Amino acid sequence: MDTADHIRRLAREGRVLADAAVRAGTDAEIPVCPGWRVRDLLRHTGSVHRWATGYVVEGGTVRAPLPTAPDLDGDALVGWFREGHDRLVTALGAAPADLRCWSFFPAPSPLAFWARRQAHETAVHRADAESALGGDFSPVDAAFAADGIDELLTHFHARDRSRVRSDVPRVLRVRATDTGDVWTVRITAEPVRADHAKATDPDGGRAHPAAECELSGPAERLWLALWNRLPLDAVTTTGDASLARLWQETSAV
Repeated sequence: MDTADHIRRLAREGRVLADAAVRAGTDAEIPVCPGWRVRDLLRHTGSVHRWATGYVVEGGTVRAPLPTAPDLDGDALVGWFREGHDRLVTALGAAPADLRCWSFFPAPSPLAFWARRQAHETAVHRADAESALGGDFSPVDAAFAADGIDELLTHFHARDRSRVRSDVPRVLRVRATDTGDVWTVRITAEPVRADHAKATDPDGGRAHPAAECELSGPAERLWLALWNRLPLDAVTTTGDASLARLWQETSAV
């Protein structure tokens, strides 16, 4: 997926998130995020959107604190969220390809980083908002879900701040059955290292170390399960299930 794809996805996911928040009401509990209500979700995601917009518009080169959300609720809070989301979409769409600003993991460019990161940030939180309604999640296409898995495994949890650790080295395989994407995830006392391959590659991922456990299923379900927005039994677990539980218990964000 390219930057324009991510900006389009960000625009859609933010609109759906806000619409779900209106339907659920800001006092509704979010089952997939214990302790959070819809108002907490709107305040968090709205602050993240403004934080990202600041880098894109101002070109800041050092990490800045997350803005504090205003003390709003109900329709006023939803309106504040929509305003910040629209500003971020507009800023990314207008940003030059050679934008220079701070980002927090590797990407082809800072613009590509922020478009991708905010598309997936917003999509995951859109699922949170929809969980407050008690129904099914809005579908996402397999390519976007696979892109989200790749960002999560190869970048998001490769950071020092990730809590996914094991004193004894372990290997987890993640296989998207509809896209053919395969990730080999090495979990040690250091940050996660993940390699990405395609089943159609010459070795089909078989050259990677043997895995103790494999999680497999359609990319969309894997993406939601790896983000702990679906239970692990939503996908197929083969091998040592304790490794899948280790992921579940330590990867929560």
